[in-house]
Amino acid sequence: MHQITTDLLDLDTISEIIHNNKKLVLSEEAKNNIIRCREYLDKKMASQTEPIYGINTGFGSLCNVVIPDNELEQLQTNLVMSHACGTGDEVPQDVVKLMLLLKIQAISYGKSAVQLQTVERLVAFFNNDILPVIYQQGSLGASGDLAPLAHLSLPLLGMGEVYYNGVRQPAREALKELDLEPIQLKSKEGLALLNGTQFMSAYGVWCLMKTKNLSTAADIVAAISLEAFDGRIDPFKPHIHAIRPHRGQVETANNMRKLLMGSELIERKKEHVQDPYSFRCIPQVHGASKDTFEYVANVFLTEINSVTDNPTVFPEEDEVISGGNFHGQPLALVLDFLAIALAELGNISERRTYQLISGLRGLPPFLVAQPGLNSGFMIPQYTAASIVSQNKQLCSPASVDSIVSSNGQEDHVSMGANAATKCYKVVENVQRIIAIELFNASQALEFRRPAKTSPFLENFVADFRNEVPFVDADKIMFTEIEKCLDFIKLRTFSI
Repeated sequence: MHQITTDLLDLDTISEIIHNNKKLVLSEEAKNNIIRCREYLDKKMASQTEPIYGINTGFGSLCNVVIPDNELEQLQTNLVMSHACGTGDEVPQDVVKLMLLLKIQAISYGKSAVQLQTVERLVAFFNNDILPVIYQQGSLGASGDLAPLAHLSLPLLGMGEVYYNGVRQPAREALKELDLEPIQLKSKEGLALLNGTQFMSAYGVWCLMKTKNLSTAADIVAAISLEAFDGRIDPFKPHIHAIRPHRGQVETANNMRKLLMGSELIERKKEHVQDPYSFRCIPQVHGASKDTFEYVANVFLTEINSVTDNPTVFPEEDEVISGGNFHGQPLALVLDFLAIALAELGNISERRTYQLISGLRGLPPFLVAQPGLNSGFMIPQYTAASIVSQNKQLCSPASVDSIVSSNGQEDHVSMGANAATKCYKVVENVQRIIAIELFNASQALEFRRPAKTSPFLENFVADFRNEVPFVDADKIMFTEIEKCLDFIKLRTFSI
């Protein structure tokens, strides 16, 4: 069980909640904050005659249209229905579950004026794996993730569709199964649910959780490639990094030395005096990506512990402020940065794959005993190169774009949602590229026998060989690549 409190959420906690299928419960502190804020707004609405944006006015460029008191609840329902304009591919269910978690966290701080029962219903959705059907396209990443969050919110009203017990069905049917009635939204609630950055944030958190493991896998696979290519230890010695001590660079060099400790191959005399950049500069390239990952994670740590809807309610200060905390610019920029840093892990990985199949340093061309009759590992490198090229296209930044919306009222938007979905695809692509490098590196290493690499890497390769055998002659390769991908995706790596 995980209590929703004002304590900071971090990536490790989120990972534990998701992977251990923990249930959520609102702390007494959170409940009190939610109730106090809602009661304050109800009292203010009863006593104030001036319009308050989004509470008794229209939205966006309709902010000057005042809505009568007897239509305020319908206003919020209309908002959710009219903004559910998502289209395209469905948001993956593991990202939807993160969206639920992050929305619950954000509106539990007592600044959003939602009803307690609304938050508790979202908690029930999370705990019972009632996952709304949401679409990837539709958010500008500025007035919050309006369209995807509208789809997240529709099932609260008994509308839209959900996945429940693995079956896609109308939300109303899932509510009936659990003996739940649709929520009747009060003033401000629809806006609190739709404003916010939880679509961008959920994608970013998913990417960062995958990135941590992928970065470690990249170092391990690079070490196997180095051994298979008969590379040198010199570029990983500590004193060369002490004079250029970027944190990620130093960490990567340390990792490589640990991974190669006790290796016969790395200690033997080399005929060549240096290695190509894709091997020699592993600390500098992998390290720069690590530093980026840390920076991006810090931005997301701030975001997922923030209030990002609008207007924001401050009972203690007796103020309701219309601001711009829903604007996704901080996320858009770092999601673009994260995609670039990930793509570079894939870029250098493919270059090592290319070197391994090139018939250099005593390795057979394309890593088969009878090249010509066998094409061997020629085409897996093509596949990796194709994916690397796609990543370069995906890394064109979304955050430099902006399109005017809402009749000019929303005249600058972040496009962070597009940055988020692109980054997700880059993560998937880099998993495939590193899987293909592992496929090649483990094959090449066999041509160095009987010499051995380090105990750590020998054990790693032995585990891999339980899933993917040595390739003696041509076979259907895509099935082997999928096994390699599963090995990278489904394991937790440590050095």
